[in-house]
Amino acid sequence: MSVARYFRNKRNGISTCLLATGLLTGINAQDLSSRYAESITPAELRKHLEIIAADSLEGRFTGSPGQKKAAAYMVSNFQQYGLTPAAQKADGQKSFLQEYELYRRDWGEVAIKTGKKTYELYKDLVVNGLTNVPEALSIGTVFAGYGIEAGSYNDYKDLDVKGKAVVVFEGEPFDKSGNSLISGTKEKTKWSSPQGWQAKATLALGKGAGYLIVISEKEGGEFEKEIQRRASMRQRVSQLTLRKVEESLTNVAAFTVSKDAAADMLGTKSKTLEKLRRKITNTARPVSAGPEGTVVLTAVRKHEVVATENVAAFLEGTDKKDEVIVISAHLDHIGISPDGQINNGADDDGSGTVALLELAQAFSMAKAGGHGPRRSLLFLNVTGEELGLFGSEYYSENPLFPLEKTVANLNIDMIGRVDEAHTENPRYVYLIGSDKLSSELHAIGEEVNKKYVQLDLDYTFNDANDPNRFYYRSDHYNFAKKGIPVVFYFTGVHPDYHRPGDEVHKILFDRQSEIVKLIFHTAWELANRENRIRVDSNKP
Repeated sequence: MSVARYFRNKRNGISTCLLATGLLTGINAQDLSSRYAESITPAELRKHLEIIAADSLEGRFTGSPGQKKAAAYMVSNFQQYGLTPAAQKADGQKSFLQEYELYRRDWGEVAIKTGKKTYELYKDLVVNGLTNVPEALSIGTVFAGYGIEAGSYNDYKDLDVKGKAVVVFEGEPFDKSGNSLISGTKEKTKWSSPQGWQAKATLALGKGAGYLIVISEKEGGEFEKEIQRRASMRQRVSQLTLRKVEESLTNVAAFTVSKDAAADMLGTKSKTLEKLRRKITNTARPVSAGPEGTVVLTAVRKHEVVATENVAAFLEGTDKKDEVIVISAHLDHIGISPDGQINNGADDDGSGTVALLELAQAFSMAKAGGHGPRRSLLFLNVTGEELGLFGSEYYSENPLFPLEKTVANLNIDMIGRVDEAHTENPRYVYLIGSDKLSSELHAIGEEVNKKYVQLDLDYTFNDANDPNRFYYRSDHYNFAKKGIPVVFYFTGVHPDYHRPGDEVHKILFDRQSEIVKLIFHTAWELANRENRIRVDSNKP
């Protein structure tokens, strides 16, 4: 279907609906903003969200195939509405995609091999610190008790560890009375702290050792839980970054393994290691000698470049087309949990993403009907929000339109659910930042709400002293930092925030459509008023 025919049919459908309800007494008499706002419907929001938040997109993690499918869906609809690409490819061709790169430092292959088994990262072992062994290295192992040298206690006395991987117990030794052999009291010392491995690794390296292997105090199922916990943290410690990060590989690292694995690496049995532990406890002295073995060690640090993109669709204005209003929402989400569950992010930020489609469609219909906005509109789906507002930061540093010509940013993030504070009154929306830079923008929000939708406008999170600091936590903030007035539309967090339960069937589409209409009316006023809003505030 052609664009013109699509909008002709759409307009006819809306007019028929308004006539049937007695709301349309004549096109000339009708408020144009209300007329086109009627194209924003719960049914269409749901239709789009069932695609954006489908399992097939696998949680839309930044740079993933699912995120790119979502971007393609947005582009397809923006094209259908007659919007034009605002970005440019490297070859100069126009594009809806503002491409940029993110960077990640992560573990590649990490394994310790014995003659019997291969022990792998996040399956059988974890790593603290950073090291790099890009090629398989055959290295001798040597047992060194607790790997401590402090006062009269010395696990390294008469022990040659040069060029070897030292295998030590976690924590510190205690005597039969429960007193630490280091402190002489029941109080634990630095060697038992969460950073104790660092002290042990530094000591071992200082004595010429190549690597440190720590025998976990946890056994059986508890050790397996620790492996799972550390695996779940991998995404956090291997985060994507907007700028390249140069690592300092000091080699201060520790491989943590189970007692059974350590025994295998030392060419002995688990019960032998337990006997050595008891001997230290019973004699209150380090062991003079222990088992030795050989392993093959690999620990590869890799550098990844992840390609992602903002989606930028442009609707040119009429007599004030050089001035631009940016309406934004983040396209991506947090992907798949370590346990394999998909986080579909229907509310976060599927609700904002589909709102952009309805807003773009409404303004495109207005333009097709001869009532296009005076100022231009940029519909901007950013990525990397969950990782650090990367897409909006990239746009703010590489704007597609001059920032001095950017009138305002209306940012939409999570408008589909109800938080605990509003269970009795779902007809609300939080407005954040509207008065920070422009008193006129704040007044416009109040006026259009009173005239058109009558929602409860909640400014709780706009308070500079609010501990949630939501003003700094979504993509509008990168525009505000550049002095561009912003409004952040939000309905708060809920028990499914960043969890697999954030699903389409929990979205309140009737209420969501009212919020989207409020945003439409606000954008309509900003785009069509005679004077550009003033930047006259500087509130925290």
